[in-house]
Amino acid sequence: MSTHMITGAGSGIGAAVVEKLLARGDELYLFARDAGRAKELAERYPGARTLVADLGNPDRLSWALSQQSVPDRVDTLLHIAGVVDLGGIGELSTKAWNRQLAANLVSPAELTRLFLPQLRIAHGHVLFVNSGAGLSAGPQWGAYAASKHGLKALADSLRAEEHGNGVRVTSVYPGRTATAMQEKVHQQEGKEYDAGRWIDPESIAKTILLSIDLPRDAEINDITVRPGR
Repeated sequence: MSTHMITGAGSGIGAAVVEKLLARGDELYLFARDAGRAKELAERYPGARTLVADLGNPDRLSWALSQQSVPDRVDTLLHIAGVVDLGGIGELSTKAWNRQLAANLVSPAELTRLFLPQLRIAHGHVLFVNSGAGLSAGPQWGAYAASKHGLKALADSLRAEEHGNGVRVTSVYPGRTATAMQEKVHQQEGKEYDAGRWIDPESIAKTILLSIDLPRDAEINDITVRPGR
């Protein structure tokens, strides 16, 4: 039985991953932004444990986790949570920039730092769900893409630093996926949302499990997944 720590478990890709890992009997720790959300996750996923940690406030993560019971060994740390606010460079406020950088980049970096000792013990795996925007940036996507470009840099540096410690690092770059976030993006773009046009979260979940279940003789560094329709 492996121990997994997961952000973004409440919906979309994260929910699909949680359901698959619970079904096979693994031990799960799910991050929640507050106690109310933690209660919801615990009720939704019987057997999973929760940790209250607000990714919108990375400066408080260390303190928050010090007040809770965390595992001594971590096999995988799965960074799936993310936020998005579209807007032109000439329009976006510092609040919008800081919100996306905090949740999409700084908090994953801080959580990784905090759990590296447990990951090293387990010769574990850190997986970042990035985005196509982490590889190229278009109009209105500047702040989100900047956070995701930074996440790619974080993953690449971490991989180089921790390879000798037996820690594997993978970045997954999904194209548009049928999630609540994608519906919000369509609203911001002023476009009609049709979930059937985009990748099913289950397909991304299968890609994630493929990466973390790979035998120890190999490591998947980067995976790009695009809509097949």
